[in-house]
Amino acid sequence: MKEQYLQRATAFEAKAEALQKKYNRYSLVRLILFVIAIGLAIYFWTAVHELAGTVFTLAFLYIFYRFILWHQAIQEGENHHRRLAQVNRWEAACFDNDYSAYKPGEEFVDPQHPNAVDLDLFGPWSFFQFANRAGTALGRQQLAAYLQAPAEPDGILHRQESVAELAGMLDWRQHFQAYGLDAHDSLEHIGLLRQWLGAPPFLRNKRWMAALLFLSPFWALAALVLWIFYLPWYWAVLFFLPPAWLLKRYKEQVDKAHLQTTAAEETLAHYARLIRHIEGQAFESPLLRQLYAAFGQERPSASGAMGRLSYIISQLNVRYNFFAIFLNLGGLWDLQWVYRLELWKEKMEGRLPAWFEAMAGFEALSSFANMYYNNPDWAFPVLHDKPLIEAGALGHPLIHRDKRVCNDITIPTDGHIKLITGSNMAGKSTFLRTLGLNLVLAMAGAPACARRLALPPLQVYTSMRTQDALHESTSSFYAELKRLKFIIEAVEAAAGKAPPERQAFFLLDEILKGTNSKDRHTGSRALIRQLIRSRGSGLIATHDLELGQLEATAGGAVENLCIEVEIQDGALYFDYKLKKGVSRSFNATLLMQQMGIKIDAVT
Repeated sequence: MKEQYLQRATAFEAKAEALQKKYNRYSLVRLILFVIAIGLAIYFWTAVHELAGTVFTLAFLYIFYRFILWHQAIQEGENHHRRLAQVNRWEAACFDNDYSAYKPGEEFVDPQHPNAVDLDLFGPWSFFQFANRAGTALGRQQLAAYLQAPAEPDGILHRQESVAELAGMLDWRQHFQAYGLDAHDSLEHIGLLRQWLGAPPFLRNKRWMAALLFLSPFWALAALVLWIFYLPWYWAVLFFLPPAWLLKRYKEQVDKAHLQTTAAEETLAHYARLIRHIEGQAFESPLLRQLYAAFGQERPSASGAMGRLSYIISQLNVRYNFFAIFLNLGGLWDLQWVYRLELWKEKMEGRLPAWFEAMAGFEALSSFANMYYNNPDWAFPVLHDKPLIEAGALGHPLIHRDKRVCNDITIPTDGHIKLITGSNMAGKSTFLRTLGLNLVLAMAGAPACARRLALPPLQVYTSMRTQDALHESTSSFYAELKRLKFIIEAVEAAAGKAPPERQAFFLLDEILKGTNSKDRHTGSRALIRQLIRSRGSGLIATHDLELGQLEATAGGAVENLCIEVEIQDGALYFDYKLKKGVSRSFNATLLMQQMGIKIDAVT
């Protein structure tokens, strides 16, 4: 598949080169036509008739304008095909585990989230960066929301159907992604635009304003005529005092509206291209059809209306130009375009947020679809009403397929804990993250890195990387206790719930590691018993082998699993496979010796 992407990149690059040559060739034609037209215009005006000259000039200007638009479209096509080539080169790099070209989603990191930090959902080399193909800030926000919050069972099924449909639409997805590469937007600017949408009008609600704006250019023209032919300049200047007073009266409100919209000009133009691409495609799955329906069938189209809004904002941005003062005094330029903004808002206000949401939904689902296309051996999880997780060939998505070790596991979700023991570097923490990340994918409606995965609706809670918080004067041990309290409360709140109600599922790694071994063992036993009493279910990875004794007294509520490490010819051998029982392998001493630390024999 990597070769397929590289071949596509080469083909798109070749098409871009052809378009560049075509553009350069017609640039010369454009110059020649313009020179010839000037000569013909002079001939018609001087040697034929003024009417003929007028007709020729107007006809040429129209034809030349259309030619320029066609010529610019060639350049836009060239740029688009270069972006398509880039998209395919980036995709090929992902097969070497290089997905650094994509946004990592650091802005979505939340230490208080039930699992995001421990499962590496966001940040550099995170799952988000691995899966993200959204070009807009809104699309990335929607993708993050899919990963952060479990969906309802029906929503999961609809997302799976959408992902399966989009996965087969490689060309459509890549064009969609390429259009989004230039969308240098930000959630801050979108937030300001939303504020403007919610603000009341201050021009549109005045009936006399439309007539005044219509008459203002004629008023300025009359002042100019009087100045030239009849009145001294100092009397003619008085005609410009009313528009100056009107501009001053509304300056503060105009400034605010401009501040809220100015940065959205280019953003909306890029959004319009993305939406136009969506509007040109038919979809079959219910969720995609629902998102598509948000753009409506009315006229103007959603893309056209958004492009119109971008144009209005661009005209208001002319106020940055020094010569805007003459446009304002001569025709109330600022008020003219703010009035048009309010007129647009009056007609489209309720539709714009829906367009944003639908576009973002397409980007998030396309990201999952791209992941599924690149990994066709992954499976869509099945949600059932049994309190049981069943996984076959479960692997970590971020580990290269050639190095990935997969495991099978079955876990009851109604009061059952699996204790995983093993020596250092055996892979206990990685397996916890493997299971947790795939459960998150399942609840997001995405394919999982597994041959099969069946589960009830659940929320994953983790405690694996608790750190001290200097701003709160909190030690790492106390931070872990707070995290465990948060998980215990979640488990107790979900106690007694049965599918299809969402259950709590926890993943704990080396609990109470910040205290001495005796306290750690005593506290760990107490915590495990409390979780069992609360009908909690999950996995606990530990070096405390004595905790394995709980299996004999827990009445089936605890099961021991281990990941062993072997020493072969003086070297460590890791197979990363789950086995039943308590670990019997130790490697800390050998690892220390390999790092150059001398270990004295204990007598």
